Amino acid sequence: MSELKFIPNLHFPGQAPVADPAASDEFYECLMEAHQDLSEDQSHLLNARLILLLANQVGDVSRLKALIATAREDVA
Repeated sequence: MSELKFIPNLHFPGQAPVADPAASDEFYECLMEAHQDLSEDQSHLLNARLILLLANQVGDVSRLKALIATAREDVA
């Protein structure tokens, strides 16, 4: 399994995957807009669906398990 990426890796198509604040900002804005006007339950459903779609793109169960463990660290 390759190492997990902890430095910003968001980029636009055709660009090298380097830290691009514009790409990070655009993703964040898109994510916040997707949650706009949703109830808390709808927002949770959107997050769950998005996680499953992104997990399918990653595909590697070992990598997904490592990502889950990392995300769970320090969560009270």
